[in-house]
Formats: sequence, C-alpha cells, structure tokens
Amino acid sequence: MAMRRILMTSLLLAGWSVTAEAAPAQDALLPAAVIFATSTGYWEDDGNAPDVERAPTGAESVAHPEEEGTQRHGYYKLFAVRQPDRTSKVYLQQIAQTETGPAIASTIELQEFSDLKPYVTDIRSENSNGIIKQPGLFATVYLKTDPAAEPDGWTVLIDEFGDITVEKATN
Repeated sequence: MAMRRILMTSLLLAGWSVTAEAAPAQDALLPAAVIFATSTGYWEDDGNAPDVERAPTGAESVAHPEEEGTQRHGYYKLFAVRQPDRTSKVYLQQIAQTETGPAIASTIELQEFSDLKPYVTDIRSENSNGIIKQPGLFATVYLKTDPAAEPDGWTVLIDEFGDITVEKATN
C-alpha cells in the first residue's frame, strides 16, 4: 500500500511538472502586450473589394489572392497593444470566415489613437448578443491621455460602406 502511494504521488508530481512546462506554450496564443480586445460587427463583399485600409504604412494584409472574386464575409476585431512606455496603440482587423476557419484579411493601426498616445483602459462592443445582421461596427475605446485623469470614451464606427470614423464619444 505504501509503495502504491509513493508510485501514485510520483506520477502525480511528474504530471504537474509536465503541465507546468506546457503552460507557457499556450501564452503564444495571445501576446501579453494585448491588453483589451473585442470581436464585433459584420462585413461582406464580393471578393473584389479592397480590405480595410486607411494608412499606407502599418497595413498588413494576409488575405489569400487565390480567393479573389469569391464572396467573402466575416467580422471585425478591435484590440489595444501596450507599448513599452505604457501607452497603447489600437488596431482594427478584418477577420474572414473561411472553410478552414477564421483568417486575418487585414490589419490596420488606428492612427487617431496613436496620435493621442493613450492609456487604454477598456474596449467594449455595442452589444454582446453575438453576430449582428447589418454590416458595420460600433465599439467604444476608453482611454486616458494623462494617467491621473478619468477615462474618456472614443467611438469607432464602420458604416455599411466600410468607411471608418473615430471620434470622441458624445453623451
């Protein structure tokens, strides 16, 4: 009986050490610098429309050219990445729903936020009901330009035509 306990304890401890070693591999799923993210909104096109682009620099497109000309659809992802100086940059991605799963269609930095050098405190979508039926996006980014100040809300709006508006929220 004592030998069995020793064996079980050894196996249990060995399992814990394997689990402890495997945990850091999962950290690669989402970098620690990503501090807030929301997936929301809906977009679709005939495959010939350009991906969301606003800035000639910093736009990263990973769409597959062989899929051009085919109907595409998906959702948006809005996220903040903390910088070494504790401020944040905010990015917008178009995520395409493909037969093999979600794929990044485009990524852009929202320069309006970068120019403020904000301390992002939250990002919230308009609703939490899941997929919406109308194309577009509406989300609020809460930020401070002074670490001691109260956060302000800024809206990110994408209309049915894909035009992006970033502005300070009004009540």
